[in-house]
Amino acid sequence: MIGNLPNILTFTRILLLPFFAASLIYMEYTYALLLFIIASVTDLLDGLVARITKQITDFGKILDPVADKFFLLTSFILMSVYGLMPTWLTIIVISKDLIVITGCVILYFVTNKLKVEPSILGKLASALQFILIGLILLSLNVGDNVDFPQVIFIVVAVITSISGIHYVVQGLKLSTGEQVN
Repeated sequence: MIGNLPNILTFTRILLLPFFAASLIYMEYTYALLLFIIASVTDLLDGLVARITKQITDFGKILDPVADKFFLLTSFILMSVYGLMPTWLTIIVISKDLIVITGCVILYFVTNKLKVEPSILGKLASALQFILIGLILLSLNVGDNVDFPQVIFIVVAVITSISGIHYVVQGLKLSTGEQVN
């Protein structure tokens, strides 16, 4: 069912995105942080409510990660453009997602089926990306010009890259009919 509560929460997150983007563009960091927190809460609630009420749908399984990707990519791009995030990290995040999406499309054409399962590494990469965005927004609201240690960006980049490689390996196994673990 498209109109169940978990999917409505996910749609809400998508609808918040233009307001979040505008708040970053106009340097309204308090609003950006507030919208980020609301989006994060809806992200946590949609999965929890879906499991508790047994309202997990195929539509929701696709919509939720799409909403996450929209939010992450928008955040990384805008934060990079405005000098809040290293451009090289944004390039890594976008490249990983483009490679995974392209691989899924190719895999679909080769196998005539598409079974996208998020991996632990993929979830960890997304979680670290969200945490980084939250930390940057929090530092912008503290008022002190917080300089993040380079190692934080490097850890996010390495985990994102490893998760991308993992997805490519899993896709290659699927394309040859191997069992994926």
